[in-house]
Amino acid sequence: MSVKLSVVLATRNEEANIGQCLESVRGIADEIVVVDEESEDKTSDIAKKFGARVYSVKHEQMFHKSKQKAIDLATGEWILQLDADEKATPELSKEIKSLINMTNEEIVEYEMHQSLKNPKYKLFKRHEKLIKEREGKLTSGSESFKARRGKDAGQIVAFFVPRRNYFLGRPLIHAGVYPDGVIRLIKRKKARFPSKSVHELMEIDGEVGWLFNDLEHNDSPTFNRYLERANRYTDLTAKELEESGVPVNYWILFKHSFIIPAGRFFSLYIIHKGFLDGMRGFVWSLFSALHFPLAYFKYWQSVKK
Repeated sequence: MSVKLSVVLATRNEEANIGQCLESVRGIADEIVVVDEESEDKTSDIAKKFGARVYSVKHEQMFHKSKQKAIDLATGEWILQLDADEKATPELSKEIKSLINMTNEEIVEYEMHQSLKNPKYKLFKRHEKLIKEREGKLTSGSESFKARRGKDAGQIVAFFVPRRNYFLGRPLIHAGVYPDGVIRLIKRKKARFPSKSVHELMEIDGEVGWLFNDLEHNDSPTFNRYLERANRYTDLTAKELEESGVPVNYWILFKHSFIIPAGRFFSLYIIHKGFLDGMRGFVWSLFSALHFPLAYFKYWQSVKK
């Protein structure tokens, strides 16, 4: 008997994207759950045409709260959590359908086999290491990154998915963007969003593996769209600065205005070879660096009112 897969989304005014997203998983989803934050467009109507159960909720400043609601409403043994501007490639859909019907031992064997033959595996593990350094840990009570080999292999209950980000109409390959591993495939009741930070990963009760086919992410098809999202993310970072009690003084202002942005731009554009993506790589690197002064300026302004 095939294992049931739930596809879940949290949405807000996504009529331009949600149709393509749901079409990409039509062949693998046993149920679709959409938690919609008071959309003023046709998002809900489009989702219902794909057979989705749609729940209307109030808008949350921390969008992960609505994502968690969608996860909690799912009934499948495995859950694929997506954003409306993401699409599963046919190869990824096939891989997901295969993996969720494997035993844990078969999943471990599959990843070991891929690690030997797939040239992207080392890149994925380097990315995983960077995430570990950033997050400290990904689990609640157990370590996600310990080796999974032989008889001591633990239960793999979640998967990173490599995400290919489209920026101004084309995928960004460099500038530290790929593989942009995100935890998207999870076992029910084994993962949750802490809902404390916009950049946080899920907390996982068990081991985390990797899928090897890409999830396409078209979050910034135009520069205006990119600026809208950047404005929202700097608002959230400013709030995090406030909650963390970051000092408001000229030294911290200088640090966030020059030192941190310069380091970020050099890392993305030079070390991670953003220059190979041409003008798009330069714009991405520059505005990623400008995130820090903009967020701090907003924080400064809110404190000085």
